[in-house]
Amino acid sequence: MTRGILEGVARTGAKLVYGDNLYMYGDTEGKPISENAPYGATGRKGKVRAQVATMLLEAHKKGDVPVVIGRGSDFYGPNVVNSTFGEHFFKAALSGKTADLLGDIGLPHTYTYIRDFAKALVELSDNDTANGQVWHVSNAETITTRQIVAMVEKELEMPIKVRTAGRSMVFLLGLVNPMMREIKEMMYEWEKPYIVDHSKYAQAFGAESTPHRVAIKETVDWYRQRFSPN
Repeated sequence: MTRGILEGVARTGAKLVYGDNLYMYGDTEGKPISENAPYGATGRKGKVRAQVATMLLEAHKKGDVPVVIGRGSDFYGPNVVNSTFGEHFFKAALSGKTADLLGDIGLPHTYTYIRDFAKALVELSDNDTANGQVWHVSNAETITTRQIVAMVEKELEMPIKVRTAGRSMVFLLGLVNPMMREIKEMMYEWEKPYIVDHSKYAQAFGAESTPHRVAIKETVDWYRQRFSPN
C-alpha cells in the first residue's frame, strides 16, 4: 500500500506529509526518545512502522517524492476514540463506571493532543526545509497518567474509579481478545517512563502546544456531546 501511495503522490507532484507514531523505536528503557533513536522494535506493529518510514525516506532521497514525517506519542482529544484516553475511558468516566488503564499510571508519560499534532503537520507541510526528515511534534509537558486522570476528574467534578492491568493480565486477556494481543507487544510504554524529546521541532518551529488542562476540557466537552442522548 505504501508503494502505491508513493506512486500516486509522485504522479501529482505533491509533497507527502506522513503522520506517524513512535512504535518503531521499541523499548528505550525509559530514556527520552529523540529522532536519532534507533528503530529497535521487536513486535509486528513496530517493525511495520519502521519499514514504512524507511521506504518513505528512501523515496525522498531518490528524488521520487518530497517527504516529511511528523511523529506524535499517545494521542488524545476530540475524535480520538481508539487510545488510552479514548472512548472506552471517557465513556466509563462520564457514566461513573470503572475506567481501565494499562501499567503503572504513576510513571511520566508523554501524551500528544490531536489538535497540536494536526497543526504541526500543517507546519511541516508549509516548510520545505523540513523535507526528508523525521520530526517529533511539540507536546505539552510530560506528566503522569495519574495526573491526566486527575485533570479529567477536576473537569467532571467527580472522582473516577480506575482499574489498571499489568503485563500478566494483558497476556491472559490476549488469549481471547485480539486487541489485547496487540497491546501486549507495547506494554513497555506503561512499565517505564515514556518521554518524547521534541527539542528538534521546538528549535525549528517553536514549542507552542496546548496545556493539558485546556486540552482535557476540550476533550471532555467533545465526549459529553458524543454521549449526549440528544
